[in-house]
This record gives sequence, structure tokens and C-alpha cells, in this order.
Amino acid sequence: MDCRVCVATGGDLWVRVGGGGEIGGGFSHESEHDLALMVSDFLENGSSGAESWCSSDSDSGHSDFAQLAERIQICKLSVAQHESDLLSVVHSLIRSMNETNLQVMNSGPCYASCIRFYLVKLMRLSGYDAGVCASKWQGSGKVPGGDHEYIDIIIDNNSGSSERLIVDIDFRSHFEIARAVDSYDRILNSLPVVYVGSFTRLKQFLGIMEEATRSSLKQNSMPLPPWRSLAYLQAKWQSPYERYTHSEGNNISDSDCFDHKQCCGHLKRLQSCLQSGIEIDRLLKPRNSESNWRMKPERWRHPLFRPL
Repeated sequence: MDCRVCVATGGDLWVRVGGGGEIGGGFSHESEHDLALMVSDFLENGSSGAESWCSSDSDSGHSDFAQLAERIQICKLSVAQHESDLLSVVHSLIRSMNETNLQVMNSGPCYASCIRFYLVKLMRLSGYDAGVCASKWQGSGKVPGGDHEYIDIIIDNNSGSSERLIVDIDFRSHFEIARAVDSYDRILNSLPVVYVGSFTRLKQFLGIMEEATRSSLKQNSMPLPPWRSLAYLQAKWQSPYERYTHSEGNNISDSDCFDHKQCCGHLKRLQSCLQSGIEIDRLLKPRNSESNWRMKPERWRHPLFRPL
């Protein structure tokens, strides 16, 4: 869901709530209404006003963001082989999609639902047990209620048990904030465009980004809103959900066809981000290889790595 606090001419604050402009929406009108009321109440009673906002890093915040950026990189590297293989498959399938594929889904007005359902269709054709999960939770305390839509894939382990992996096709959008300091934007852009992995690793990303959000808002003299809390973030993937393996919109009559303009735009932006990530990785690979080559002699100098 896209929830942004904006500053109008003259310093007045207003709120834009809606999912149409971001991948990964899927909130009901009731959820939008409830969250809009909470945002309005927060701005009236919990913020310090627009005049204190800024968009540059403070000296004390640099070290905090540097540590958070390092933790992001550790999380990105701490990937099991089967998760890495699945991520490659998901990227490849998303890049293979086109606008015609979304028209075929005919799932009605949606916030990237047709992209998710078509990706699930391709995954199932490839032999994966994939489904679209629609989660929903009630508000509790300071955590507002809401709903979210994502993909899960059930895989069988060598031990005979199964594992549930989460796929979120626009992971970064959950952490976009208004008036972010520069260091926050750099951390945001370092996140995976598409998250594929366990909920355990997902929680690590959520914890880091909640800290980064809190630090960025603190530098702007703003408290952490309840819809940016760790509990709210975790609720998106941890709440009870219904699982669908195909779009119910396939039964819509021809007279009710939808043009999917928003989703086509979402797909293009998603594919562009994935392509940019591939090009960046390609540029960094020679540098990483050179760095690894230089490190090898140093390893043998350490007592733990001396030959026997």
C-alpha cells in the first residue's frame, strides 16, 4: 500500500493513501479508511510539524546507517543454495512476461494481482507448488489492521519435510518513506527488488529496515508511525491467509475485460529494476573476483589457515 505524508505549499500536511501507484498493493477500502484515520490522528497528535523536516544526514546518523548497510549485505549473502536457485528462476520468469500475458489473466481491477497470478501460473508449469496468498489482520493496540498479497512456494527438503518460501515481487516498496535522508535511500536501493526466501531471513530484513526508518525519521525530528513498526511489517507475511493457485477472475465475461494499464506499468518498472540489478552485478563481479584473489595469500598468513 502507498501511504505518503506530503507537504503542501504553506507547510500544511496532507496524506495520500492508495495502492494504485505501487507494486504490491492489495489493500481493501476498509483498510485504507482505517489507516487514513490513523495517519491523520498521528499527524495531528504525534508529529512535530513540517517546519522541522530535513533531508540530509546528521553526523551521528552516518555510523548507524553504515552498520545497518553492512547488516543488509550480510542478509543478502546469507542465502541457502535452493533459495538462490529459486530466485534466479523467479527473475527469469518475470523478465519473460509481457503485457499480453496480463491481459490473458483478466483478473479485473487490481494492484499487481495479475502479475502475481501469472507468475504463479508459470511457476506451477515449471513444477513448483506456488500460490498467491492473501493475508488479513485486525488492528490491535497501536498496530493498524490491513491486508497484503504475496506469493509462497512449498518445496520439499532432503530430510523429507517441506519448507515454505516467501516471494514478494516488489520488496522495496514496503519501506518507501517521505523525506528520507540520503543514507536511508542508499540502504533502500540496496534491498532486493524481489524477495525470495524464508520468513526467518525476511524478519531480519524487516528488523533492519525498521531501525533505518526510525533513524531517518529521528533525524527529521519525527516519531515512528505505527504503520512503520516492526509488528505491522511482520503482520503482512505472518498473518492468517487464504491461498489461491489460479485467478478467480478467469471467469469474468468478455464484456468486463480490463486493460491492466497500471499493472503493465508496474511490470515494466519491475523488469527495468531487475535488469539494472543484473548490470550492476556484472560490473561488480570482476572487482569481487580480484578482491577474493588478493585475499587468498592473506588467509594463509593467519594461524588458522596454515598448512599442516
